[in-house]
Amino acid sequence: MSERPISYDGRRFAPVATAENGDVDSRTRFDYRQRDGVVWATYRGGGVRLGTLVATVDARGGLDMRYSHVDASGALRTGTCLSLPEVLPDGRLRLHETWQWTNGDGTSGTSTLEEI
Repeated sequence: MSERPISYDGRRFAPVATAENGDVDSRTRFDYRQRDGVVWATYRGGGVRLGTLVATVDARGGLDMRYSHVDASGALRTGTCLSLPEVLPDGRLRLHETWQWTNGDGTSGTSTLEEI
C-alpha cells in the first residue's frame, strides 16, 4: 500500500513546545495553505503580532521554510526553519521544528506544533 503525500492546505497548528529564545508561544496560531510543492502560512498571537512563512515541501512532507514576523514590541524578526512532520494516530500532524534567527542574535531553537 502506498502512502499518500501530506497536504498542509487548510490545516491549523498551535505550539505544544517552544524555545525560550523564540517569540512563538501557546497562544500563537498558524494557518497553512499549499499548492503543489509550495506551502505558505500566516501566524499571529502571543508574542507575534503578524507573521508569514513560505516553504518548499519534499517527498516525505518535510518543510524548508523562511519566516518573518513583527513581534510584540514591534520589531521585525526573520529566520529559517526545517520542519519534519509526524502523523499522529488520529490523523493530525505534529511538526518537529529546528529553527534559527537570521537577524538579531542569530540563536537557534526547537519547537513542536500540533494540528488543532
